Amino acid sequence: MLNISNNKLNTKVTLEHFSSAQKVFHQRHYKHFNRFLLAFFLVGFMVLFLPWTQNINGNGYLTTLKPGQRPQTIQSPIPGRIEKWFVQEGDYVKKGDTILFISEIKNEYFDPKLVERTGQQIKAKEASVTSYEGKVKALNNQINALANERGLKLQQTKNKLLQSRLKVQSDSIDLEAAKTNIKIAQRQFDRTEQLESEGLKAVTDVEEKRLKLQETQAKLISQENKLLATKNEVINAEVEINRVKAQYTDKISKAQSDMFTAQSNQFDSEAQVTKLENAYTNYEMRNDLYYIKAPQNGFINKAIQAGIGETFKEGDRIVGIMPADYDMAVETFVEPIDLPLLHIGEKVRIQFDGWPAIVFSGWPNLSYGTYGGNVVAVETFISDNGKYRVLLVPDKEDHAWPKDIRVGSGAKTFALLEDVPIWYELWRQLNGFPPNYYQPTTAQAKPVKK
Repeated sequence: MLNISNNKLNTKVTLEHFSSAQKVFHQRHYKHFNRFLLAFFLVGFMVLFLPWTQNINGNGYLTTLKPGQRPQTIQSPIPGRIEKWFVQEGDYVKKGDTILFISEIKNEYFDPKLVERTGQQIKAKEASVTSYEGKVKALNNQINALANERGLKLQQTKNKLLQSRLKVQSDSIDLEAAKTNIKIAQRQFDRTEQLESEGLKAVTDVEEKRLKLQETQAKLISQENKLLATKNEVINAEVEINRVKAQYTDKISKAQSDMFTAQSNQFDSEAQVTKLENAYTNYEMRNDLYYIKAPQNGFINKAIQAGIGETFKEGDRIVGIMPADYDMAVETFVEPIDLPLLHIGEKVRIQFDGWPAIVFSGWPNLSYGTYGGNVVAVETFISDNGKYRVLLVPDKEDHAWPKDIRVGSGAKTFALLEDVPIWYELWRQLNGFPPNYYQPTTAQAKPVKK
């Protein structure tokens, strides 16, 4: 058949006498087959120029738009032991409903009257603070009284000092007068004695003048002694002023020291009261933590710590809850090479697991069973799986998403890009080139930095 041998079989053997060969090798069939090939070629050539929507495929799963609406676990901030469950798996709970009751496992909180006794300690310390406040006021009154008494004593001593100084002045004047008298007496005595020598005065007159001179000298000495005594009184008054100052300074300092000690004890008692009030509040809040409550409206998914009497540490997961009110979203992942082609606000087609769909990725208008979505967030850091995370929300202009889909189910996404001819898309796929890079017309211009 390949005409390799020189012995050509087709020239020796003929099939024309067979009825099947007569039907197949008829010239009319060749004509129809050639027409079919020509039509197929023309249709295929025209198809190459049809528009094809480039797209980015991704796999993800259903989630919620807001982090607070996603499934969560409830932890206890304190360690404890499970005593009683008030719900079961699948129950609907409202915010604040009690889920379970736990008991204490730390010995320092075993006392059932711990809060009451702490309150009594607070009252006792508050009474101590009141007592110290009264002592401080009494010492302040004592200090004020000592200060007033010191002022009066100093004024009295200063008056005495002033009197002594005035007396010194008076005695000084008297001393000068005595000195003048002695001079006069001396001159009189001298004159009388001279007259007596001349025979003009009697001896008795001389003796009288001598006696008067001696009396005047005695008065001068007495006045000098009196002046010295008065000066000593001035010195004594000054010493008395210093003594009063020192005495009352000592008394006031001691009273101030007692007052500062009372104030220190008062502040220490106030600090202890504050510490006890803090402990009292902590004990009250800890009692409230014995009842594990629902943080929001939702459904109980799974009891992680299930047994009665089972103990757990602080921060351990106890029960899982799914919020009742949430906004559905799809979390999908794309390759790093496709990340520059995704922009916020672009449309994406979504196929949910469990929902039948016929997908033509290049002709989204012909697809059946897919739902529309919009890009609302593109992660700026790569995920653990080596891809970038993209968050999608329902497209308000498209059909609503099915009501029966649940958080966690799988989803496939097709991000729609530019429209290109089919021949260009085939050429790109054969060469392994990425889709065309472009910026959507709805993208906002970035502000220019000045």
